Amino acid sequence: MQPLPRISQRPACPGRFRRAWRAAHEPVAGVSRRTRLAAYAVVLAVLPSSLWRLPSAFDQGIGIGERLYVVFLSVLSEAVAFTAFGLIARWGEVFPRWLPFVRGRRVPTMAAVVPAAIGAALLTFLWTGLALVTQIMGTTIRGDALPVDFPGSAGGWEEVWFHICYTPLILWGPLLAVLTVAYWKRRRAAEHRAMAPEAQPVSAMAKSRDGVRRHV
Repeated sequence: MQPLPRISQRPACPGRFRRAWRAAHEPVAGVSRRTRLAAYAVVLAVLPSSLWRLPSAFDQGIGIGERLYVVFLSVLSEAVAFTAFGLIARWGEVFPRWLPFVRGRRVPTMAAVVPAAIGAALLTFLWTGLALVTQIMGTTIRGDALPVDFPGSAGGWEEVWFHICYTPLILWGPLLAVLTVAYWKRRRAAEHRAMAPEAQPVSAMAKSRDGVRRHV
């Protein structure tokens, strides 16, 4: 008996992952290259602090609750930063299929603009303003003196790495504000273009009627 020919099958997971990645990150028409880079910059600005925080979850002497909190805080920070892609990708303009009740419907413009604007304002106040001022003054947000084991005052490489990882957070709020304004302008322009074809036949009909009346 002759051996059966081998059928080469490519794994489906890489293809699915590639399609999911493209759907989550690929910008819609009208998004400029600078706006796309700003969305990536948001995630990259948050990533160093999230990675810096993770090793402390495996330190000895801390409880399981604190370990889970550190990991959850890092994951949550990246998840919130990832929402910036909703301001350039299709899933920020049309609800994804896996969402019940609203799947395939258009996302109301202000339903995305208002939360993004509030988030940009809060992040700018927290990281660009308050955190920078407290770091310079050497106090906590409450105005108390920094603890002795504060990484930003530890000296040496520990202090250097702390500032390298947390300084990019200054850009989080302003970058999100830029993306929010660009999203609002793009959606507003698209809405105006959608309304224009409806107005053209009416104006054409009015002109034709005027022409008939003048001819008569």
